[in-house]
Amino acid sequence: MRNEQLLDTLLALTDALATDMTGVLSRHGLTTPRAHLLWTLHHGGPAKQRDLAAALGHSPRHITTLVDELVAAGHVLRRDHPTDRRAVLVELTPKAVDLLHAMADSHVQLAGQLFGHLDPEERDQLGNQLAEVVERVTALIAAEQP
Repeated sequence: MRNEQLLDTLLALTDALATDMTGVLSRHGLTTPRAHLLWTLHHGGPAKQRDLAAALGHSPRHITTLVDELVAAGHVLRRDHPTDRRAVLVELTPKAVDLLHAMADSHVQLAGQLFGHLDPEERDQLGNQLAEVVERVTALIAAEQP
């Protein structure tokens, strides 16, 4: 297979995975930025909005909008910070925790469907090759930054 064909295959894979992810998220009333915020809270616990902005690389204004949307959807709530009167903590609701657990289970299931037919050595080889491609792409992107 030529280099260009490999790239076309990777682009097709990327597009298919992005389409699938967008569909799954939209069925739950989520967008990619909303889902990232939920996962950040899931892994890090309750957080101040400014800390979420820093962690996600978004402006504080954008985080406020995302949190407002997630509050309206019943995925997060705001509560007073226990030691900082000026701060508000954002935390997951039980509804969001259940959703994130279901999404994690779906992730494991999809991984099995995609790679379960490979033996451990083949998975290791594919994983190493894909990691190298990610490293090269990341380096090329970094080289293009001003």
